[in-house]
Amino acid sequence: MVEVIVFAEGPTEEKFIKLVVAPNLKQLKVFLKPETLRTSTDAKGGAVNFDRLKFYARNTLRGKRDVVLSTFLDLYGLTTDFPKFVEAKQKSSVYARASCLEDGLHEALIDQIGCQPDRFLPHIQPYEFEGLLFSDVEALIGVEPTWKKYLNELDKVRKAFETPEHINDSYETKPSKRLENLLQPKYHKIRHGPLAAEHITLAAMERECVHFRGWMDKLRGLAAP
Repeated sequence: MVEVIVFAEGPTEEKFIKLVVAPNLKQLKVFLKPETLRTSTDAKGGAVNFDRLKFYARNTLRGKRDVVLSTFLDLYGLTTDFPKFVEAKQKSSVYARASCLEDGLHEALIDQIGCQPDRFLPHIQPYEFEGLLFSDVEALIGVEPTWKKYLNELDKVRKAFETPEHINDSYETKPSKRLENLLQPKYHKIRHGPLAAEHITLAAMERECVHFRGWMDKLRGLAAP
């Protein structure tokens, strides 16, 4: 049995991991426990800076010697204090950017915390969780009856990009903003996000989203042979 604590971007991602990702790994005896980090004295979730992540990672990895730590953070809006942030910005491929940041995060935390390298599996999702929901727009529109009339518009967005993970990262064009602008009733992250992910299925997301699938493969790789 392996326990994996996952620092999630926010409550939507925490719920997604709990409802969709964790059940898939339970049969392998890899047990995921998502946590949303406190970002102020009275709030959790949202942009997590590197110092805060380092603080919670140190407490987790030193306090629980038998757990593995992972992350599920959005590439969009990642704060500039993350290791290799400038270097990653210069990468032309979104996958190269995410991998560069993951490598930098892994190197910095392992160096500062002093734990075994295989106890930390960082994941940064291009560009954010909602990109995964474009893996199957027909399944997505099944969440609300009135969303069916927006299928063509959602399909146009999906077909304009190489993969759902390439849907771009400005405030007005990030995946969650596109959903909020297109859909009525309005897309609500915490209510609609995890439910849509259940409709779409983990299998569809892994088929369409290479970087996300890579994270899932690493988590499955923790299972005992």
